[in-house]
Amino acid sequence: MAGALLGGFVSGLAGFGTGLVVLGIWLHVIPPALAAPLVIICSVVSQSQTISAVWHAIDLRCLWPMLLAGILGVPLGVSLLSHVDPAAFRLGVGILLMLFSTVMLTASTHPAFGWGGRKADAVVGLCGGILGGLSGLSGPLPTMWASLRGWSKDHRRGVFQAYNLTVLGTALLVLAGQGLVTGEVGRLALWALPGTLAGSWLGARAYRRLSDRHFHQIVLGLLAVSGITLIWPSL
Repeated sequence: MAGALLGGFVSGLAGFGTGLVVLGIWLHVIPPALAAPLVIICSVVSQSQTISAVWHAIDLRCLWPMLLAGILGVPLGVSLLSHVDPAAFRLGVGILLMLFSTVMLTASTHPAFGWGGRKADAVVGLCGGILGGLSGLSGPLPTMWASLRGWSKDHRRGVFQAYNLTVLGTALLVLAGQGLVTGEVGRLALWALPGTLAGSWLGARAYRRLSDRHFHQIVLGLLAVSGITLIWPSL
């Protein structure tokens, strides 16, 4: 319940992060086969609750290549679910998040990276979809990419929140179709969802008070903290 509350708040505040926050807590007490669908359920609920705050900023021209590729990547991630070592996965994702956030937070200037166009957006979306199906972590790669693009607060959140909601909704349907959303997952969801809903509401209220600069710093800070949380069990 505490993990769900914290994950919901972060998702409401930043537009992503449920999986990044709660996996560092839940994987100590829940096996990956239960944690992955539970993260996705809580993420979908949280994203659905708060997307109205950025609906006006969703740009379909930026979104559709990333979104289409992400949907295609979800079944690939689900198929890897039973073949991935959770310790190695946590360590790899944690190192990636730590390196990126450290570089971006210490840089003297913030880049506006325009290389690659829609093809690069699609590659990022595909990789995010694979991670979404594998662990519910569809957010980190699109969020990092949006940071490199130099978009405004609302534009950035509109793109990656709409992406996350669609990709994770697809992942949930795929998991349910494969029988991975079990009765035990449903029981755990009953404990987690009240915290998710309360946390998302609080986070969305805090988001409205953020400037572009503060939002950028919070997003990078969350990525760094999430990286530490994922790396710590391996040390």
